[in-house]
Amino acid sequence: MSTRQQHVTRSVSAGLLIASVALLAGCGGGGGGSGSTSSMSMISIAGTAATGKALANATISINCARGSMSVAADANGNYHATFGAVMPCMIAATSGGTMLHSAAFAGGTYNVTPETDLLLSYLAAQLGTNESELIVGFAANTQFQQTLQNQTDVLTAQAAVVQSLQQTYGVTLSAPNFLTTAFTVGQPGEDSDLEALLARGAIDANGEPDAAAVSLMATMGAAHPIATSPGAGTGGSGGSGVGGTGSPGGMM
Repeated sequence: MSTRQQHVTRSVSAGLLIASVALLAGCGGGGGGSGSTSSMSMISIAGTAATGKALANATISINCARGSMSVAADANGNYHATFGAVMPCMIAATSGGTMLHSAAFAGGTYNVTPETDLLLSYLAAQLGTNESELIVGFAANTQFQQTLQNQTDVLTAQAAVVQSLQQTYGVTLSAPNFLTTAFTVGQPGEDSDLEALLARGAIDANGEPDAAAVSLMATMGAAHPIATSPGAGTGGSGGSGVGGTGSPGGMM
């Protein structure tokens, strides 16, 4: 297990504990808490977990502002989950020594790849934190939830990640909408982009983002912070929140 995975695994475990506490509070446990006023509804989330090759039979853990589910990907890295939840959701894919992360702002297609992991590193830096702390704090931090549910914030950050990868690694992505574009491992498109990023060193031998790529996204994201909404922060209701959180934070 890589050092990065050990660190993120501990963060995910802590995040799951926080999510459980937040869910109990939202159901009426404890006194004086504000609780989430959002109603849970059925959502469907699907996608592909891959690194340039499929994360075959990976465990896919989906943890939302309210509600969670774990499913197994198939031999081609494809997964599908339908369950009751309040958006947004954090997604983790684990296979052997590889762990990758992603996020979903609504139901639909959401891939889990080194690119989506770098997207979370960028968004975390925009929020003044890092990916591990974003995962740990997600369940109780209203600003984190509002940002990940805001499609404009997420897609603007995605465009910035694409531009950074192109400028730094010389890879022009054929699938710049890597978060939500359905793809098949072994076919042209996003999978070939992942192979190109691996060849250029943006992805390490373990199939996770290289440390230099993570550092790049942290630097770029921190240069374009997302403004804090009034009342947002830790110790929030655990609700999903709606609406924008501030400046888009894309690259200039």
